[in-house]
Amino acid sequence: MRENQENAVDAATAQALLDTEPDRDRTHLFVDVRTPGEYQTAHIPGAINLPMDQLTANLDRIVSEAGGRLVLVCQSGARAEQCRTRLADAGLSTATVLNGGMGAWTAAGGPVVHGEQRWSLERQVRLVAGLIVLVSVLASIAWEPAKYVAAFIGAGLTFAALTNTCGMAILLSKLPYNRPATSEDVETSLQRLRGETS
Repeated sequence: MRENQENAVDAATAQALLDTEPDRDRTHLFVDVRTPGEYQTAHIPGAINLPMDQLTANLDRIVSEAGGRLVLVCQSGARAEQCRTRLADAGLSTATVLNGGMGAWTAAGGPVVHGEQRWSLERQVRLVAGLIVLVSVLASIAWEPAKYVAAFIGAGLTFAALTNTCGMAILLSKLPYNRPATSEDVETSLQRLRGETS
């Protein structure tokens, strides 16, 4: 298997896996760890949606019940890598990450199932952080201590970059916008992971 880095697979190789393995006999299961809203916007055909927080909450079950080799997918690869590390720490060493995430997949011309268009979590974080900084700076004209709110957001973004985690993204992922009522529940996703449903 051609890999761009350890524990990662490039989009071309992942697409070849999708094309050559029949659905019923698939040994590589694509698991999309983005929010249900992001998943509904665009996802790889046949991918199972198991958002990052649910994957973390169900680590033991996934490790004991997952069939085949998991290809973890997110928007850019960062969340998928966090999930891969957690799975490996829990005893599932066969998981790999789609290098570059859905961005790389679509750039490589991979097939995509499109649904209702929603903003990606990364875009939502940029909007909220930018608005908080802008409002804080403008408010500091009238009330000087407001500038510390902007500094706090800057420190939070710096921490997020250094640790590859984002508290704001975790909070935003819980909003109803990112968890539409039509999304698949966790039990159904786990059943699909075990190969019990199509």
